[in-house]
Amino acid sequence: MARQSATTATKADVSSEKPANNTYENADGKKDFFWTYTEEPHRTRRMAIIKKHPEILKLCGPEPLTKYVVAFVVLLQVSIAITLRDTPFWSLKFWFFAYVFGATANQNLFLAIHEISHNLAFKSGLANRLLAIFANLPIAIPYSASFRPYHLTHHKSLGVDGLDVDLPTAFEAIFLDSILGKAFFCTFQIFFYALRPMAIYQIPLTGIHALNIAVQVAFDFVLARYAGGHAVLYLLLSSFLAGSLHPVAGHFIAEHYVYENITPTQKNPENKVPIPETFSYYGPLNVLLYNVGLHNEHHDFPAIPWTRLPAVYNIAREFYEDLPRHESWTYVIWRFIWDENVGLNCRVKRQEGGRRVGGTASWNESEVQA
Repeated sequence: MARQSATTATKADVSSEKPANNTYENADGKKDFFWTYTEEPHRTRRMAIIKKHPEILKLCGPEPLTKYVVAFVVLLQVSIAITLRDTPFWSLKFWFFAYVFGATANQNLFLAIHEISHNLAFKSGLANRLLAIFANLPIAIPYSASFRPYHLTHHKSLGVDGLDVDLPTAFEAIFLDSILGKAFFCTFQIFFYALRPMAIYQIPLTGIHALNIAVQVAFDFVLARYAGGHAVLYLLLSSFLAGSLHPVAGHFIAEHYVYENITPTQKNPENKVPIPETFSYYGPLNVLLYNVGLHNEHHDFPAIPWTRLPAVYNIAREFYEDLPRHESWTYVIWRFIWDENVGLNCRVKRQEGGRRVGGTASWNESEVQA
């Protein structure tokens, strides 16, 4: 459950107001997103933390452990897939392994690719791209090369409509505004995250994209040829369940959907009172998922790897301990479906600003990681 809190500035501005329910209606009386004119909070907080704790920059840089974790999980998933080659798809054993082990492992690889997209496994950009392609193998669908520019744009353009593809579209928010609609979204959200970016804008294809596709197709073909189709089906089912009604999938929603009660002052964008838009989770599932739950810390310092994010919190505790957080990813999914005040419209959006990575502009690595 999200813990009610606010930034210091917000407390000063809205302390006398009674929190409203967590919905916003536009001029037509229809639910809308939380539109804001404020700057995204992470650059501002990053600069304040660096000013007070300059030693935090020593935490930046690659984490050598990442490549070993990736290798272990890839080999584990391939081994399970081969072991289940003769197991019927519609059997309890097949689905049990896919849900308990496969989904957890593939979600781990999703987050490995996320980590590698920030060049946090090697110093070499090419080495990171190749490791991401390797981590992609048990996912069975080539996506690591496309993920990176979309994800880095999410960092550079947090909440910017038309750039941040993590944001639901207006169509999704309206069409899925019901218990059944939200349950459908949570069940099939892996497809929304895979297809939505291409519907918003397309990135130019590069040699890395071609290599990612070629390697993945070759791997799937060889696995099917020598271990059978059920081995590939196990990997595909694992990827689907990793982004469905599974505890580890809760982080997709927990990271940026607004569960806090928003005051009338915050709801009016003209007041320029910030709304919390990134939320951390400090629970045990972080051990399996590269500390992705420390999401405020990650957005504040995307050049700091997963093993050192707890140190970010400890060094700058005064900046983080009062921020709203989630205590359970499972409860995040449950409440998202059943709470009428929480839905796809509960996201902070900006009409302008931000930058696109991997588009027409060429970004050097210091610009990408800044």
